[in-house]
Amino acid sequence: MNIHEYQAKEILAAYGAPVPRGKPAFSVDEAVAVAEELGGPVWVVKAQIHAGGRGKAGGVKVCKSLDEVRAAAAELLGKVLVTPQTGPQGRQVRKLLVEEGLDIARELYLSCLVDRSTSRIAFIASQAGGMDIEQVAAETPEKIFTITVDPAMGYSPYVGRAIAAGLGLRGDLAKQCQRLVAALYRAFIEKDMGLLEINPLVVTAEDKLLCLDAKAGFDDNGLFRHPEVMELRDADEEDPREREAAQYGLSYIALDGDIGCMVNGAGLAMATMDIIKLHGGEPANFLDVGGGATAEKVAAAFRIITEDPAVKSILVNIFGGIMRCDIIAEGVVTAVREAGLKVPLVVRLEGTNVDKGKAILDASGLDIIAADDLDEAAQKAVAAARAGATGA
Repeated sequence: MNIHEYQAKEILAAYGAPVPRGKPAFSVDEAVAVAEELGGPVWVVKAQIHAGGRGKAGGVKVCKSLDEVRAAAAELLGKVLVTPQTGPQGRQVRKLLVEEGLDIARELYLSCLVDRSTSRIAFIASQAGGMDIEQVAAETPEKIFTITVDPAMGYSPYVGRAIAAGLGLRGDLAKQCQRLVAALYRAFIEKDMGLLEINPLVVTAEDKLLCLDAKAGFDDNGLFRHPEVMELRDADEEDPREREAAQYGLSYIALDGDIGCMVNGAGLAMATMDIIKLHGGEPANFLDVGGGATAEKVAAAFRIITEDPAVKSILVNIFGGIMRCDIIAEGVVTAVREAGLKVPLVVRLEGTNVDKGKAILDASGLDIIAADDLDEAAQKAVAAARAGATGA
């Protein structure tokens, strides 16, 4: 789960991390009121969406008068902001963050994430922070360095000292950096984050270290421990299909392809997407109905897939272990009768009660394309999608 910049900064401030003075605003008048409260002479009005690259997309405005604050807020609120992370459809701006302007001397980069290859917490830092950090990573990776922390051993002050040295910070700035890194680690661990990114981390003209921007993502599996974090969820920033899937306990992730997938088991779902791509197709989603899905959940999964206008064919791939094939078949039949079958449907069933499942599908009278194995199912789904795309 992701949260907005202003929410991430509130969490960091609670852990003692230095952030600029600022408040969220949900209307033009609120933005002006926040600016008046902060005092001038310079303010920054920032669009709040769950995506990076806002600055280059025109989502960050530097204002030198209250009239400029009002104009910037009026321009941004309701605007669809398109960044490299939003896709071409963009995200509508519904919230703003109004902050004090700063005299910035240097821009640095600092992030913290779970390194699954080492089962450690990794700090990634660079002296080349700012809007072009992706370009820095691609073209001059030697400017980025990584330090890992074994969570079993816990945080040690040497990590902060090493990061400060790597960022070229000396004297009091190095001490500020050490305190900041320790605060970030505590917030990361205690809140079950998966990613915490500060870009840029700035040094001001007064030699103060501040988190000018903050991006935080949380491990969904740990959210049950953090109701206070759950309250920060912004449903408007989430894919409505992913939101509906979560209500039914389904694991759904929207993708860019045209072949809808409904599978039981994450590993089988990944293998299904791989074999679709092997045969030249593109999956439209990852969808794992789980091992104990009911007919109702299967029907909901099918409905969510069909709500994607990009889908040209659907592949249902079920290996019945805990999940029985007849339950899947009942759910598919129910869903098709409720939503209608607008695109070709390929079904491959194997495992527990497979004969009962196939009998249910056969007796339904629905136009379902049967497949005996995964390779055959993927080929039929890809061919159906291509025919649908060309109108054949």
